Amino acid sequence: HVQLVESGGGSVQAGGSLRLSCAASGYTYSSYCMGWFRQAPGKERERVATINSDGATNYADSVKGRFTMSRDNTKNEVYLQMTSLKSDDTALYYCTKSFASWGQGTQVTVS
Repeated sequence: HVQLVESGGGSVQAGGSLRLSCAASGYTYSSYCMGWFRQAPGKERERVATINSDGATNYADSVKGRFTMSRDNTKNEVYLQMTSLKSDDTALYYCTKSFASWGQGTQVTVS
């Protein structure tokens, strides 16, 4: 049973930073691509960042240079370090395993 639990969301002023975490369990964590997606009210869910099993990352153009995704295979966790946050970053952020399993999301609000 795959389980993904996000944490670290909150409210922050524009220009601030947050670090999201996603704890994974129920499968061989290190073998899979992981990702962060987000969905703002009235908008479709969009990809934010992905990280392969070898640690290679890929980012949406809108967050390049501001967000950094990483993984700790010893803890079965992935992270999203978000800096220089903008109001457009306000959304519910989801962690995903191979775009097939999803967490419940953590809210990020930038004002």
